[in-house]
Amino acid sequence: MTFRSLLVANRSEIALRIMRTARRMGMRTIAVYSDADRGAPHMRAADAAEHIGGSAPKDSYLNIESIIAAARRSGAEAIHPGYGFLAESAAFAEAVHRANLVWVGPPAAAIRAMGDKANAKAIAAKAGVPVLPTYDKDPEFPVLIKAVAGGGGRGIRLVLSEKEFSEAFKTAQSEAEHAFGDGRVLLEKAVAAARHVEVQIFADRHGNCIHLGERDCSVQRRHQKLVEESPSPAVDDKLRAAMGAAAIAVARAVGYVGAGTVEFLLGEDGRFWFMEMNARLQVEHPVTEAITGLDLVEWQLRVAAGEPLPARQEDVSLAGHAIEARLCAEDPDQGFLPQAGTLALWQPSPAVRIEHALESGAAIPPFYDSMIAKLIAHAATRNEAREKLAAALDATVALGVTTNKSFLAAVLRDEVFASGKATTDFLSEKSFPGKRPEDSDIILAATLFVGDYGEWTGWSNNPAHSSRAKFDGRLVSFSPTNQILKARKELQYVVDGDAVHFARGGASFSFRNTLYDPPEKKGVTASDGRLVAPMNGRVVAVNAKAGEKIEADKVLVVLEAMKMEHGLNLPFAIKVLAIHVTIGTQIAPGRLLIEFEPA
Repeated sequence: MTFRSLLVANRSEIALRIMRTARRMGMRTIAVYSDADRGAPHMRAADAAEHIGGSAPKDSYLNIESIIAAARRSGAEAIHPGYGFLAESAAFAEAVHRANLVWVGPPAAAIRAMGDKANAKAIAAKAGVPVLPTYDKDPEFPVLIKAVAGGGGRGIRLVLSEKEFSEAFKTAQSEAEHAFGDGRVLLEKAVAAARHVEVQIFADRHGNCIHLGERDCSVQRRHQKLVEESPSPAVDDKLRAAMGAAAIAVARAVGYVGAGTVEFLLGEDGRFWFMEMNARLQVEHPVTEAITGLDLVEWQLRVAAGEPLPARQEDVSLAGHAIEARLCAEDPDQGFLPQAGTLALWQPSPAVRIEHALESGAAIPPFYDSMIAKLIAHAATRNEAREKLAAALDATVALGVTTNKSFLAAVLRDEVFASGKATTDFLSEKSFPGKRPEDSDIILAATLFVGDYGEWTGWSNNPAHSSRAKFDGRLVSFSPTNQILKARKELQYVVDGDAVHFARGGASFSFRNTLYDPPEKKGVTASDGRLVAPMNGRVVAVNAKAGEKIEADKVLVVLEAMKMEHGLNLPFAIKVLAIHVTIGTQIAPGRLLIEFEPA
């Protein structure tokens, strides 16, 4: 079962991560790419690259036939799926085997068994692992609605009362159907003030199965992880042994082989319950690598080649503390709204491990996950790792696209997280507003503009004359001084058309000169008559018809952006005059969706 050439059926940072280890092991690497990723770093880094289709995931990274064909064309002997996309597809694993290629992952039967969450819970319960109760009807609130298939936080809704249930149920079903092709959901008892703790397991074909400790993934938004750490501040040696044994029991119950993660809810009283098993490598695997000193991708490749696990349970030791933060192209101040565009300037901190596939000028497409990089800090103590990671986030420069960089740094410095007491409710209970620009930032933005564009844009470099600009809704009139102009040499900044982006004190600022724009309206009013898209995305639902009268706050259009669904509504009743999009339409910000008149 040895192989010397590996196709990575994924993109971006995880593709580069896998290829780095494969190359160190002497393997030839093959990348795949979509239209949107033509020329991307992961494509250029491979020994060979194969085009697999259009930008939408269904046309490329979810296209099994296209990926298998690429493997045959390139002479690949094995396929590593990474995470996301087809990593937990039993059908893909079976297709790889039918093509006489080596599948770097668990058996298709194990993937299928764990891919159905209701079935997975039954298997865990039979193995003697505690599970939370589920409801066929009449749930007790709070209740968690969960997609039976898939993962990654999609198709999950926490419902606190019966009033919210109907809409949340429909949304979870719709999101699950669009994400996984399976709209089934289950109703599970919600546990208040719980932690999300997962155990990394590894198994081989020789009957060996061990765990590599736990990761605490309690800091989440929209049920998606943002910060992960190992070891968990809530887990001692006794609890670690118990959770590890439970995870191994689940893995053995399905004949698991390879890397997997068994996820648990951990209550305040130390009781834990099985949630699900991820039959793949996790995004957060680097924190386990940091504290164990192991290369988990190397282990995956060796196990796939038929080798026994490189270590026994008693050989595994945990050293220090590691924390990972997921840098995402999203706006925390706008409900974590996904962002797309061009990353004008990228300068990562050299102080920590950073997994990314970014470069200045790189496009951030709207078709894929919003995570664009992950930063991992390892130190002797948790507090040292926390401070090291926060400082690295401050030092990292990402300009041109709004990210959660400052938000993550604020989370790491928050007293609840610093004390190790964050639960899955943490982010919903606290507010971390972004840093607002000061007057000096407005002046600085205008100065940077003057320095780059001068008089041909209507600006004046003559200190005797006043320059004007309109940034952040404020009209600025100033005379650039030598002191202000000197700041240009000390800042990291980019001027792009009528926009200027710069970093100061760990925060990123973007301003656009709106001096010559027409008067701006604040929000949509009943007299506007137009609902437009606030972001890039794909239309997945239209809940209105021409001529229909719609009550206030009803969701009119649902957009899918970066794998999450976003419902658009209006705070007043309307009569629909015309619908300008259909399901499947790919739209850009400002695209007209619906014309209406007041009802």
